[in-house]
Amino acid sequence: MIATSQQVNPLARFVTKEAIALHLKIEVARIKEIRLWPNVILVVAQGLTRFVSYADIPPIIEVEPPQTPDFSRWRKRWNKSETKRSPEFWEEFYRQKFCEAASVAVLQTWGRLVGIIKSVMSQTALESLRTQYAETKNTLQLSLYLS
Repeated sequence: MIATSQQVNPLARFVTKEAIALHLKIEVARIKEIRLWPNVILVVAQGLTRFVSYADIPPIIEVEPPQTPDFSRWRKRWNKSETKRSPEFWEEFYRQKFCEAASVAVLQTWGRLVGIIKSVMSQTALESLRTQYAETKNTLQLSLYLS
């Protein structure tokens, strides 16, 4: 369950159980409740309660894509880190989304989103995602050809 306060952070549109679980390195089934507060996300899971920054959650294709103010919010958070880039788990998140794509069209939509946010990701992560994208696209095209 995702509960929201009356005033919601603009980055709240990207919050999903899957992203939270991957970020916290727990199974999705362990999450009992996600509360969207104005400045932070409260995650209540089995044996775990954590605050998570909105800026740690990767964008998704199901909502409006990231805009300039979103990048500003991310950079404000990440400028405090050594890498000044998106959290490392974003690479795994998008790798999973590429692998879960049921069609080339869905895969391309995820690819376009990664293209929008590539400036905040490390070069290594982008290269890895390009490889995964190509492999998944080949697999989807082959399965379409064989059916």
